[in-house]
Amino acid sequence: MARHRAEIGRDLARIAVFAALIAVLGSVTIPLPGGVPITAQTLGVMLAGAVLGPRRGPLAVLLVLVLAAVGLPVLAGGRGGLGVFAGPTAGYLLGWVAGAVVIGLIVHSGRITWWRAALGVVFGGIAVVYAFGIPVQAFVLGMDLVPAALSSAAFLPGDLLKAAAATALVVALRRAYPPAFGVRSAAAAPARAV
Repeated sequence: MARHRAEIGRDLARIAVFAALIAVLGSVTIPLPGGVPITAQTLGVMLAGAVLGPRRGPLAVLLVLVLAAVGLPVLAGGRGGLGVFAGPTAGYLLGWVAGAVVIGLIVHSGRITWWRAALGVVFGGIAVVYAFGIPVQAFVLGMDLVPAALSSAAFLPGDLLKAAAATALVVALRRAYPPAFGVRSAAAAPARAV
């Protein structure tokens, strides 16, 4: 029982660390004329899904969104409050949760490799997030889907750079510190009776 509580404590700590990382990366912004800044926050979402997996990764993202909903300035540009969930970026925020699930499913579907990490962060961290974000953006702004998709295409090069950075970081972290992924070494595993 104590062991189970310790594992829950470790999971909660990992979720909190990645939620903090996502929030901190929101302060790294490049303002654009359209009002939607380029931010490093999606890099944090990619890393949360890839490192924490399909269950814990989305919990880190949800924690950030809950903090934003109660008014804390944890989103890009110091935004927070319920209003962000009614704006043009609301779909992208919801897409972060689904994206983290998909990233985690792909990256953790077998041995963690560079190509699995790359596929996960590109498909989950970009395609899935855009699939949620573009329709909501089009609806909120009263646009057709094609112009909304074309306006979002301006962010694609930056998102691809973030995906490359996330892939490199995941591979390096996996080599340097496997416990970050919830993997315990054979020495730490309990002996089993034969």
